[in-house]
Amino acid sequence: MKVYKKIGIAIIIGLLFSSCVAVKSNGNKGLPPGQVKKATGNKSARNYAPGHNK
Repeated sequence: MKVYKKIGIAIIIGLLFSSCVAVKSNGNKGLPPGQVKKATGNKSARNYAPGHNK
């Protein structure tokens, strides 16, 4: 019974630690909005600004 208890605790701890993963999204690969604008050929950089919601 001790073995099953240890295995159960190990599984629970593993599930707790595996659920705490933070993924950072980096849509424009760290480039400033003006550089992305130049690369894509658009006339405005506001579509690539981090606070732009339109």
